[in-house]
Parts: sequence; C-alpha cells; structure tokens
Amino acid sequence: MLNIYRDSAEPGSEREKQVEKPTNGPCREAPRFDLKGNKVFSISLGCPRNLVDTEVMLGILLKAGYEPAAELSNADFILINTCAFLEASREEALSHIADALRLRKSGAKVIVTGCMVQNHSSIIRERHPEVDYLLGSGDVEGILKAVEADKPGEQITTARSYLEVGEVPRQVSTPPHYAFLKIAEGCRKRCAYCIIPQIKGPLKSKPIERVVREFRLLRKQGAKEIILIAQDLGDWGKDLGHKRSDGLLLLLKELLQEEGAFWLRLLYLYPDEITPELIDLMKSDPRICPYLDMPIQHCNDVVLKSMHRATSRQQIVESIARLRKEIPSISIRTSLIVGFPGETLEQFEELKQFVREHPVDHVGIFAYSNEPGSHAASLPGHLPQEEKLRRQQELAAVQAEVVVKSSRRFLRKKLTAIVEGYHPDSNLLMRARHAGQSPDIDGQIIINDGRHVKAFGEWYQVEITDIAGYDLIGRVIRPDIGPHN
Repeated sequence: MLNIYRDSAEPGSEREKQVEKPTNGPCREAPRFDLKGNKVFSISLGCPRNLVDTEVMLGILLKAGYEPAAELSNADFILINTCAFLEASREEALSHIADALRLRKSGAKVIVTGCMVQNHSSIIRERHPEVDYLLGSGDVEGILKAVEADKPGEQITTARSYLEVGEVPRQVSTPPHYAFLKIAEGCRKRCAYCIIPQIKGPLKSKPIERVVREFRLLRKQGAKEIILIAQDLGDWGKDLGHKRSDGLLLLLKELLQEEGAFWLRLLYLYPDEITPELIDLMKSDPRICPYLDMPIQHCNDVVLKSMHRATSRQQIVESIARLRKEIPSISIRTSLIVGFPGETLEQFEELKQFVREHPVDHVGIFAYSNEPGSHAASLPGHLPQEEKLRRQQELAAVQAEVVVKSSRRFLRKKLTAIVEGYHPDSNLLMRARHAGQSPDIDGQIIINDGRHVKAFGEWYQVEITDIAGYDLIGRVIRPDIGPHN
C-alpha cells in the first residue's frame, strides 16, 4: 500500500478524516433536559487518538440523553474535533468548520474542539466568529457543558491532551468488529520536524489495569480486532519507571492472558524499540498480528541525524532483515519524508534505492512541511515546494513497482481475513482484510466470490487469486475461527 501526503508527519496523522455516526444505542440515564432538539453529529479529524477522544465525547453525550444524527443538516449540535499537526491539517479543519456553519439548520450549535483549539483558537475565532463554543484538546469531559451552554463560550485549560483513566463512557464509532485502544498520550521524542510534543505535551501512560479493563470491554462489545495506539507504543510505561520497551512487553503479556480469538495490532513502534524480546513475543502468540508500523522517515545517516532520529541506516536495515527472517509472514508499514531541509539529490537517490533494496509493504510518503516552532524550521537548505513534490512523486513511482513485486507472495495463499462488507463500487463484490492490513490506511482484499459469507465482521479463509494495484483479489473458501492462544 502507498499513501502520498503533501506534508510530513509521524504515523497517526496518516489517518484520513472520518465522519462519525454512532451506531449503537445510548446507555440511558435520566435525561438532563427535554429530548426535543438533542441530535448530535460529529466529525473527527486527524489521528486515531483524536478519534478515541471523539468517541469519549459522544459517549458522554449519549449517556446524558442525546442522540446521534445521521446527517449534519439534521443535527442540533455539530461537534468538530480538529487536528493542528500541519498547516494542511489546520486548513482542513477550517474548511470543515466553514461547511458546518453553512450547512447547519437554523439554531444548531457548532462546537469545535481538539488540537487546533488548544494551539490556534485565535485563528478559529478570526476566520469563523460564528462558532458557538471552543473546547480545548485536554478538556474532553467538558463536552456536556459546551453543548448545554446558553451562550457562546470556551473552555481551554492548560491540559494539552486527554487520557481517560476512570469509568468514562465511550461510544465506539468504528465498525463493530474493530476498535482503537489508546494506551498513552503525548510524546517524549524530539524529532526535528515534529511539533507533537508542543501540541500534546509530555508522555502520559494509561495504567495497565485500565488498559486491560478497556480491552475486555471492547471485546465484550464485539470487537475482534483491538488496535493499540499511542504516539509511540514503545514508550508506554517509561513515565511510570519502565526501561526501554520492557513496559510494552509487560502490557502485551497481560493482554495475551485473555482467552479466546482476537487480533491485537500494534501502531506504532520506532525501529530502536523493536527488540528481540518483542519479536519473540510476536512469534509466540498468533493473536498479535504479524504487522508493524515502523516509521523510519529516511535512510541517509546525515539526514537522519539532522532529523534528530535515534536510529542509523544500518540499524534500520538490520531491523527490517530481522523481522523478515523471524516472522516471514510479517507486513511492514513505514513513513518517509522527502525534501527535508538540506536533502541533496544524492541523498534522495539513496532513499529511492533503499526502497528498492529493502522493500516494505505499505509506505506513507510525505513532502516535508515547514512547521513554525519545529527545530527543522530554523535549518538552512529549505527546498522549493515544486522540488519536494517532484521527489514525492518519484519515490511514489518506485514504491508502486515494489508493491507489485511484494504482493505476488500472496498469490494462491490461503489467509485468515475479516470480511467487512460490500465493496463501495458494487454489491457483487465484498471487501476484506487479512492480518497484514490495517483499516483505512492500507490496502484490502477484494472478494469476487463471497458465496460462503454468512455475516460481515467475521473471520473467513480467503484464497488470493490476483493482484489489483495495492489491493489483493480473492475468494472466500470457508468460515474461520480466528487465531487462538
């Protein structure tokens, strides 16, 4: 799979915007108000961690008696959770706010929350003074106050990120068979191009008991695939006293004590934190998906040092080789930045050759974005935007060739896959994912023979018969019980 992005970002910002439409009924308590005019429509922008925050806000509102609206134009309250990581993200948020203000029905309130509110509220007020309420990125639990406010206002405290640790309601808005589980917020890294530490603050790890409770609850609600998310999973627990990736290993072992079949997917792990112990654990239990999102950003040592990355080219090569050797079925996703300040043509050519010689399955390619406040903004040698985009397209063409070759290994293989629904192009086709494909950001399996499918969101054995670009084509053979311990 290939993703092309106009701006640089760490994994997590790759996820496209999602319009959230809660599908489960609210957990009702005594309503706080007359149920007339209580429809809520939400839009979640940016990374999966933002999505989880949106789901918490929806849960709070539904528990208080509010109900989901199927369309923005029918909503009494429109919630927009913004991303501020890149200029493009901020412009996207402003565009969604403009659309909401234009399309809302008379009397409907627009509440804007998230990272852009926390860091750029003045821009929102300047561009869209009609917004009814601004809620800071760390003030998620203030959503009820924002909705019920009888006049325009704001709640923006010093809290830069939100990590629920108590029994806070959450309305999962992904399809019932998978869900995200946020185990940490903030970041302790200092990559030169990134402003996440300024936006989200320092690392905050969720207590292991809370992670286990949420894991059990999500499975009880029907999720077969739990996707662990943080800015860097390998950092989990370091603020609690754990060293290196020992905390993550402890957490994974605790989750793997749970019985039954499930997929446990890991997003995201930096190369220096993919230890032999972690690989051994992945090999020991088939319920950990043979899949890693391992952001490397570049391969040239000079560029990596300028980026303030912790790994060298040799370490990256060794990590990929070790993963391929120890877990032959593994699918690897990564992120690459082209046009970083000072990147020479020779260094870019080295990156192209690296992609050919050390292929990975899914790549997000970013043209460097100059973000004020980042260390990279002060570096010399910034490239023209046209040159950055040219390099982006060149590298994309190389990766497209790599994907065709690497996808051939799946031909005639029988894979366990979750059949997710009909294909958007035709009800004669279905769509599925195997363990090496993460939802929304990777390719999928196009099912052209689904006669054995009895229900969506279930595991089936699928035989891969062909390749279609970044997707695979297959036929369903029979139901599958999924991976067990």
